[in-house]
Amino acid sequence: MADAPGEFEQLVLLAILQLGSDAYASAVRARIEGDAQRKVTRGALYATLDRLTAKEWVEWAVEDTTPERGGIPRRCFSVTADGLEAVSRSYAALRTLADGLEDVLGEA
Repeated sequence: MADAPGEFEQLVLLAILQLGSDAYASAVRARIEGDAQRKVTRGALYATLDRLTAKEWVEWAVEDTTPERGGIPRRCFSVTADGLEAVSRSYAALRTLADGLEDVLGEA
Protein backbone atom coordinates (compact mmCIF):
# COMPACT_ATOMS: atom_id res chain seq x y z
CA MET A 1 0.00 0.00 0.00
CA ALA A 2 1.18 3.51 -0.74
CA ASP A 3 2.49 5.75 2.02
CA ALA A 4 -0.25 7.33 4.14
CA PRO A 5 -0.01 10.93 5.33
CA GLY A 6 0.52 11.56 9.02
CA GLU A 7 -1.96 13.63 10.99
CA PHE A 8 -0.18 16.96 10.52
CA GLU A 9 0.49 16.19 6.85
CA GLN A 10 -3.26 15.60 6.42
CA LEU A 11 -4.03 18.97 8.00
CA VAL A 12 -1.54 20.71 5.71
CA LEU A 13 -2.87 18.97 2.59
CA LEU A 14 -6.48 19.80 3.51
CA ALA A 15 -5.60 23.43 4.27
CA ILE A 16 -3.86 23.80 0.90
CA LEU A 17 -6.89 22.32 -0.85
CA GLN A 18 -9.21 24.67 1.06
CA LEU A 19 -7.11 27.75 0.24
CA GLY A 20 -6.65 27.01 -3.46
CA SER A 21 -4.72 29.79 -5.18
CA ASP A 22 -4.18 31.53 -1.83
CA ALA A 23 -2.21 28.61 -0.34
CA TYR A 24 0.84 30.48 0.93
CA ALA A 25 2.64 29.18 4.01
CA SER A 26 1.29 31.96 6.25
CA ALA A 27 -2.28 31.29 5.09
CA VAL A 28 -1.88 27.52 5.55
CA ARG A 29 -0.62 28.14 9.07
CA ALA A 30 -3.50 30.49 9.88
CA ARG A 31 -6.05 28.07 8.44
CA ILE A 32 -4.81 25.17 10.55
CA GLU A 33 -4.56 27.28 13.69
CA GLY A 34 -8.04 28.73 13.15
CA ASP A 35 -9.96 25.72 11.90
CA ALA A 36 -8.14 22.86 13.65
CA GLN A 37 -7.41 24.89 16.80
CA ARG A 38 -3.82 23.66 16.68
CA LYS A 39 -0.71 25.74 17.30
CA VAL A 40 1.60 25.57 14.29
CA THR A 41 5.24 26.63 14.42
CA ARG A 42 6.89 27.95 11.28
CA GLY A 43 9.58 25.27 11.56
CA ALA A 44 7.08 22.42 11.73
CA LEU A 45 5.09 23.82 8.82
CA TYR A 46 8.09 24.35 6.54
CA ALA A 47 9.56 20.93 7.41
CA THR A 48 6.21 19.36 6.54
CA LEU A 49 5.88 21.32 3.30
CA ASP A 50 9.39 20.20 2.33
CA ARG A 51 8.53 16.58 3.18
CA LEU A 52 5.27 16.74 1.20
CA THR A 53 7.18 18.21 -1.73
CA ALA A 54 9.76 15.40 -1.54
CA LYS A 55 6.89 12.85 -1.55
CA GLU A 56 5.55 14.68 -4.63
CA TRP A 57 2.23 15.32 -2.87
CA VAL A 58 2.71 19.09 -2.98
CA GLU A 59 4.27 21.39 -5.53
CA TRP A 60 4.87 25.10 -5.45
CA ALA A 61 5.48 28.07 -7.67
CA VAL A 62 7.14 31.35 -6.81
CA GLU A 63 4.81 34.30 -7.04
CA ASP A 64 6.04 37.57 -8.50
CA THR A 65 7.13 39.97 -5.81
CA THR A 66 5.17 43.07 -4.90
CA PRO A 67 6.25 46.38 -3.34
CA GLU A 68 4.13 45.54 -0.28
CA ARG A 69 6.32 42.49 0.35
CA GLY A 70 9.51 44.53 0.02
CA GLY A 71 10.72 42.55 -2.97
CA ILE A 72 10.48 39.22 -1.16
CA PRO A 73 8.84 36.55 -3.33
CA ARG A 74 6.59 33.93 -1.79
CA ARG A 75 5.70 30.37 -2.69
CA CYS A 76 2.16 29.31 -3.52
CA PHE A 77 1.51 25.64 -2.78
CA SER A 78 -0.81 23.20 -4.52
CA VAL A 79 -1.68 19.55 -3.97
CA THR A 80 -0.64 17.18 -6.76
CA ALA A 81 -2.78 14.32 -8.06
CA ASP A 82 -0.73 11.90 -5.93
CA GLY A 83 -1.25 14.12 -2.87
CA LEU A 84 -4.98 14.25 -3.50
CA GLU A 85 -5.07 10.47 -3.80
CA ALA A 86 -3.14 10.06 -0.52
CA VAL A 87 -5.35 12.42 1.48
CA SER A 88 -8.49 10.95 -0.10
CA ARG A 89 -7.46 7.43 0.97
CA SER A 90 -6.74 8.66 4.48
CA TYR A 91 -10.05 10.53 4.69
CA ALA A 92 -11.96 7.47 3.47
CA ALA A 93 -10.28 5.28 6.10
CA LEU A 94 -11.19 7.73 8.87
CA ARG A 95 -14.80 7.89 7.70
CA THR A 96 -15.03 4.10 7.54
CA LEU A 97 -13.55 3.65 11.01
CA ALA A 98 -15.81 6.36 12.48
CA ASP A 99 -18.97 4.97 10.87
CA GLY A 100 -21.43 3.99 13.58
CA LEU A 101 -19.59 5.86 16.32
CA GLU A 102 -21.72 9.01 16.21
CA ASP A 103 -22.99 8.42 19.77
CA VAL A 104 -19.45 7.96 21.06
CA LEU A 105 -17.84 10.78 19.08
CA GLY A 106 -20.74 13.24 19.24
CA GLU A 107 -21.43 15.94 16.74
CA ALA A 108 -18.26 17.57 15.48
